[in-house]
Amino acid sequence: MHAIIPATAPLRLFGKLDPVVESRPDGVIVVRSAKPLPHYSASLVDRLEHWAKVTPHRTFLAERDQSGGWRTLSYGAAFEQILHIGAALLARDLSEEEPVLILSGNGIDHALLSLAGMAVGVPTCPMSTAYSTLSQDLGKLTYALDLLTPRLVFASNGRVFGRALRKVKERGIEIVVSDDTATELGATPFASLLDRPISSAVVSARTQVGPDTIAKFLLTSGSTGFPKAVTNTQRMLCANQAMLAEALAFLKDEPPVLVDWLPWAHTFGSNHNFGIALYNGGTLYIDEGKPVAEGIAATIANLREIAPTIYFNVPKGFEALLPHLQDDLALRRHFFSRLKLLFYAGAGLSKPVWDAYRDLALDTAGRSVVFTTSLGSTETAPGALIGVRDADRPGIVGVPHRGVELKLVPNAGKLEARLRGPNITPGYWRRPDLTQAVFDAEGFYLMGDALRLAEPTNFAAGFEFDGRVAEDFKLATGTWVSVGPLRVDIIGKFDPLVRDAVVTGHDRDDVGMLVFPDEAETRKLAPHLEPDTPFAEVVVDQAVKDVFQERLAAIARDATGSSTRVTRIALLAEPPSIDLGEATDKGSLNQRAVLANRAKDVEALYAAETKPHVIRL
Repeated sequence: MHAIIPATAPLRLFGKLDPVVESRPDGVIVVRSAKPLPHYSASLVDRLEHWAKVTPHRTFLAERDQSGGWRTLSYGAAFEQILHIGAALLARDLSEEEPVLILSGNGIDHALLSLAGMAVGVPTCPMSTAYSTLSQDLGKLTYALDLLTPRLVFASNGRVFGRALRKVKERGIEIVVSDDTATELGATPFASLLDRPISSAVVSARTQVGPDTIAKFLLTSGSTGFPKAVTNTQRMLCANQAMLAEALAFLKDEPPVLVDWLPWAHTFGSNHNFGIALYNGGTLYIDEGKPVAEGIAATIANLREIAPTIYFNVPKGFEALLPHLQDDLALRRHFFSRLKLLFYAGAGLSKPVWDAYRDLALDTAGRSVVFTTSLGSTETAPGALIGVRDADRPGIVGVPHRGVELKLVPNAGKLEARLRGPNITPGYWRRPDLTQAVFDAEGFYLMGDALRLAEPTNFAAGFEFDGRVAEDFKLATGTWVSVGPLRVDIIGKFDPLVRDAVVTGHDRDDVGMLVFPDEAETRKLAPHLEPDTPFAEVVVDQAVKDVFQERLAAIARDATGSSTRVTRIALLAEPPSIDLGEATDKGSLNQRAVLANRAKDVEALYAAETKPHVIRL
């Protein structure tokens, strides 16, 4: 194994989360950290105020302006500005019952509005931009408006979000826009919120904000595809940041520097990454890029200028960035120059990508870089478990954070994970029925994931993700199929041809998969076709099918039994739909929704007649 940390690096990378294990007579296991969680702030705004006093001129946030330069916001300026905006929110009588809905993505105005709401007890709800721009029916926007009943809706650009804003206008809801592109809708300029004098009401409201105050709502789609509003309290956010600072001990040694694109409509980008920068007095450079062919150039340009100390991404993001690092020595040197840690979440990372980054760091900086991940959800703020060791492979989600109790309940041959701690949501907004269903009698949150020990009997080595309990199924033979690990393994073996896949086979004789091919890579398999050939024709081209057939046969030869032997795949030309709840803008796939919506493709997999887009052994 490569050396982990060079002599010039900080003396510590991780903190100690030594797990203590309680085994119950009924087979239930409870795991917690040996040390309690230290004191944490009552609100994130308290941390902003702290840094505004201690380091008022340090850059808190930076984003690209229209000229391509960086628009920066210091801690001192941020704290002053949110008090002005807070006064404007209070003047409108906004509240938990009538909060602020944010349509646009990451940006300084978005951050100021969110923090201003936190300062005076007015929750905000950032919504995925896809629900307002890519969605054809605006169904999830309509649902969110009905569920949350906001009285103010913000968008950075009236033109980009015009279709959604017109729907908002029909309801008589105030619209606030950063620019002048929505004057025909009677939009309020964002700058006018900053002009509001700081009132005594703001000072009074600040004193009322405490750990149980609702900071925000985050929308998370369930198996139905319709979003639930997860209540996020200040206790959740601050406790989780205190947990992260104990686990990632280097955050206390120097202010972190982040270059990050992950959407603030999701808990990973907002609560986790944005929170790490704010809680620890760091700087977040907002990356307008995306981990896709047409968006990665912006990320590369930002990383040429800014060297992060910790880099977060989803696996697809690391995959998209990798060839650019491999081909560009200057970029590579800058990227690794002060990097302490690579952190992935949201999905499984393939071993080849894991190895490639560690090798690149060794070759470029003379040291291997530590790669880690965690386990959590929107309901857990999000960190519940975290890897605090230099693991030898991806997939190890670590041990419980300080203050978190992990209960492992035997379930269909697996260990179902349940969680309790100050970082857990009190529930789903205006859905007491759903709230009651996700907590057990002891108050543990039922997250639906299964875990297994990374090393037999060694709890200190942490746990591995063992799939979603609700997604696993039995073949007709009675053999259980562990969907999560199988899906990750198969996608990795098809790399780079497959972007995502869904496992099939419930009550069938064998396992199949609905495959979403990577369009760019798949088209390379058929150079004889014209570039504008519809993708539906590409995936049924014989040259393409021959390559997939060969891969499938090789995978089947390595299978250890019927539960891991995929015998058939369907190549789907139509990507996962956001409107139908099949996918999010972060790239997460909803297995249940895909199976429900693509029932005809599932039937085609197992039909007597082989359809053109189906490949069988």
